Amino acid sequence: MSQMISAELVDLELDRAADSKAAAARSLAERMVALGRVTYLDGFLADVAAREAQMPTGLDGGIGIPHCRSAHVTEPTLAFGRSAAGIDFGAPDGPADLIFLIAAPAGADDAHLSILSNLARQLMDADFTAALRAAKTAGEAAALIGGEEASTPDTSTPDTSTPDTAPQAPQEAAPQAPAPAAADRPFRIVAVTSCPTGIAHTYMAAESLERAGRAEGVEVSVETQGSSGFTRLDPDVIAAADGVIFAHDVPVRDKERFAGKATVDVGVKAGVNRPAELIAEVRDKAARGEITESGAKPSPVEAAGEPGEGYGTKLRKWLMSGVSYMVPFVAAGGLLIALGFALGGYKVSDAPSVMDHFLWTDTSSWGALLFQVGGVAFKFLVPVLAGYIAYGMADRPGLVPGFVGGAIALDIKAGFLGGLAAGLIAGAVVMAIQKVKIPVSLRGIMPVVVIPLISSAVVGFLMFLVIGEPISKLQSALTSWLNGLNGANVIVLGVILGLMMCFDLGGPLNKVAYTFAIGGLADGTAGSFKVMAAVMAAGMIPPLSMALATTVRGRLFTRTERENGKAAWVLGASFVTEGAIPFAAADPLRVIPSAMAGGAVTGALSMAFGCTLRAPHGGIFVVPLIGNALLYLVAIAAGTVVSAALVVLLKGLRKQRPEPEDAAVGSAEKREVAVVA
Repeated sequence: MSQMISAELVDLELDRAADSKAAAARSLAERMVALGRVTYLDGFLADVAAREAQMPTGLDGGIGIPHCRSAHVTEPTLAFGRSAAGIDFGAPDGPADLIFLIAAPAGADDAHLSILSNLARQLMDADFTAALRAAKTAGEAAALIGGEEASTPDTSTPDTSTPDTAPQAPQEAAPQAPAPAAADRPFRIVAVTSCPTGIAHTYMAAESLERAGRAEGVEVSVETQGSSGFTRLDPDVIAAADGVIFAHDVPVRDKERFAGKATVDVGVKAGVNRPAELIAEVRDKAARGEITESGAKPSPVEAAGEPGEGYGTKLRKWLMSGVSYMVPFVAAGGLLIALGFALGGYKVSDAPSVMDHFLWTDTSSWGALLFQVGGVAFKFLVPVLAGYIAYGMADRPGLVPGFVGGAIALDIKAGFLGGLAAGLIAGAVVMAIQKVKIPVSLRGIMPVVVIPLISSAVVGFLMFLVIGEPISKLQSALTSWLNGLNGANVIVLGVILGLMMCFDLGGPLNKVAYTFAIGGLADGTAGSFKVMAAVMAAGMIPPLSMALATTVRGRLFTRTERENGKAAWVLGASFVTEGAIPFAAADPLRVIPSAMAGGAVTGALSMAFGCTLRAPHGGIFVVPLIGNALLYLVAIAAGTVVSAALVVLLKGLRKQRPEPEDAAVGSAEKREVAVVA
């Protein structure tokens, strides 16, 4: 731990520099930047904010642990701040006075993550936190955090994977309520803890449950499914358990192992904050004979959010699950196809297989190779879309019928509409099968034999004989409509796509328009190439226009926004619409309408000019692959100017109040909230 924290990373008077969680994270992160541990401050803070949005990181006892894994972190690092006034991190008992900022690289090794997880366990020790509150100097606090961790007996192992992780309680501490456990042994509980990042709450919940178990005279064996991997609990330990506690915010891996027992299923923070209540609840359920047949209930990731969330929201998240897994295939395949056209010309699609004819010195042969590899990648789009929609609905059992249904949709030429239907049907079929109560003897073969067999057969029947042909005809009609668009109809479509791309800056509506475009791109028709061009051009407008506005009228923006404006040039040119989020967060009523106006202009002009694009991404870097490239750039420039002019006009109309040059903290907080919206 000593290499992860030093006196330079400790601020015992954090309240002098920060009065909010975003400002606290920025102040501590700046110390990491100064030591070269973080390479891009705003990018790292956006990752911290994204993690914070998933679940507040405040804990009972005055502790805040903002943390994340980020590509902008060079090595695992810990910064510590102490605030006498307290900073609100969303804990039930009030503000936190001890703030730990944990930064882990995106590819951090298991050893480093284990050390960070051990720190998380230490935070459950009242003596440890009391010593930190009493530390007089930054060096003393750094030494305390870095030196005691390795010698703390209760925190030496981050993953609890054996039946003897907690000492057995004396017999007189046996539970008062009757339970299926034998009278000569304590009540036994197995638990699984996991959180979105897998660094802090995972291990804090485990430590909290183990401590509560010892206090209650209950054997608690915990499997921590964290970032450094996990070691499965011994099957004999699970079999001997009287109850199960799931404290998780991401899917429990291999949850079928825990079926058939009294189960309490909660979020990971409940495991940290009220472990004794969870233990009492599972004992009561066991006493009443309440048995859960199918293991853990869906986590917030699987169940699409908080209780009471509408079906429409869940449907959107299921669809986004499929889109998110499909996009890398789109990017790789689309760019390979575009490069194939660039090298081999537009007749490269008629080239024979490179296995039959390939000349090492012939550029067209290399173009044919790239085109054919990209074509193979594109064949996965519909199956991957369907498979991961089903996965988002029903976890791993949904993959097989989802992929099968997607492949059938491709085979019968039902296209992306068929893939969407296949994924939803597959997920629904698997969810229905999982609700059926089955004999204990069959549970072991359900996920590997019964569910894939039955669900694939049902999905295949429906796709081939019931809904496949109507969807195929609808897909064909949609393709014909796109190809037949001309005149005013084309311009209207361009306006609609431009508005969608700029409304939520990378959010669901943006993704709907983008998915529509790449769905047509796979069909390879002239109309779909025009749609793809309009979508990418409009998506570049928000960041480019904000960059232009901060350049021509910088006094209307804060210093931080002007700095973001410099980065927005590159982000916009690269077709990263999210580059405008910091500006929209600070002033949504002026920025978003302005961006939408510019996007509509660009989408309409791109369509009117007949610009085409065969690549699904790349921004100005794929201009050589764009049809009517010069007019395409004109459309982008026009939209950028319109949007920038509007935002400058709207900001200029408001009464300006001078802002200090160091007013970055407040806008940073707004930015970070928006990044995760």
